[in-house]
Amino acid sequence: MREIISVHIGQCGSQIGMACWELYCLEHGIAPDATLNPKVNMPSCECLHNEDEEDNDAECLCGACGEVQDPNSFSTFFNHVETERYVPRSLFVDLEPTVIDEIRTGSYRGLFHPERLLTGKEDAANNFSRGKFTVGKEILDPTMDVVQRMADECDSMQGFMIFHSFGGGTGSGFTSLLMDITRRGAFLVDNEAIYDICSRNLYVPRPTYTNLNRLISQIVSGITCSLRFKGALNVDLNEFQTNLVPYPRIHFPVATFSPIIGPDKVNHEENTTFKITRQCFDLQHQMLKSIDEESQKYMACTMLYRGAVNPKDVNQAINFVKGLDKVKFVDWCPTGFKVGINHQPTTTIPGGDLAAVRRSVTMLSNCSGIIKAWEE
Repeated sequence: MREIISVHIGQCGSQIGMACWELYCLEHGIAPDATLNPKVNMPSCECLHNEDEEDNDAECLCGACGEVQDPNSFSTFFNHVETERYVPRSLFVDLEPTVIDEIRTGSYRGLFHPERLLTGKEDAANNFSRGKFTVGKEILDPTMDVVQRMADECDSMQGFMIFHSFGGGTGSGFTSLLMDITRRGAFLVDNEAIYDICSRNLYVPRPTYTNLNRLISQIVSGITCSLRFKGALNVDLNEFQTNLVPYPRIHFPVATFSPIIGPDKVNHEENTTFKITRQCFDLQHQMLKSIDEESQKYMACTMLYRGAVNPKDVNQAINFVKGLDKVKFVDWCPTGFKVGINHQPTTTIPGGDLAAVRRSVTMLSNCSGIIKAWEE
């Protein structure tokens, strides 16, 4: 078992968190009341089969075809308790109660542990200092107590995933207070970039935070799917830190997801491994808008594939990308590409913006072009 504890801080972190847990529940067949939902059709394995055998019998390459979902797949994000409920390993924290009250009274109110929905009595008023030095300190001890109890429930904890904004008092200030005692690597996403993606690729005329957060949740799911489902080449969470962060201060990888396609177009396009790999290096698919394409050089890339993906096709696609003039790597960091292949296809929200596809890829890249984002 490789458990991950999710900590959702402030309004931004809490709303992204709800989108993520909505998706996790669909992926694992868990109902809003934390019980297994028999009405949920689990996505079947989309691995490619070896049909070169003389008897023409298809041989599974992943070893998961026809199997019931691995019981340990739940343990990454859910704690299975004696009442046959699957309780999320999550903590929601906000200095004012409005957003978390929506969770307490919403459709997923039976999913979360009540003691892990922490709120203060007054917000930080978009003030970093209030979030870190005054109001935030009042809720730090209760937060650490809950985190400690959650960590004690784990057998082999992989680490924490902390969701927060860079602005606001709670998202920036309180997170900074909490981060003082943790080691981190931060995956950056930008509201403006995701807004443009929803408008341009998914034809959503006026994207809401729900549209944006559901797209972010697909990236988070892609990053963690190798911990939960079987695959040909799974990537451990700790390997992100090893491969993507050459030096401790350069710990801001950029996230990219492909294909981003709506239900109305999915039946008219062929999303091959080559195509989705190539799209990851297109700035229109990156989740950060402030990237300087001309001076951008990559230090490392992690490609996390899902669905019907053949390792041979992945190697050919990556070799082609390496030869492109616009894809440049720095001379002093020869890490190159880290590849993960998981045969569990992407799960989509019913009635959502994204179409269900046979294969997808999430890319995390550490590149020099991110300097522009900090300058702005």
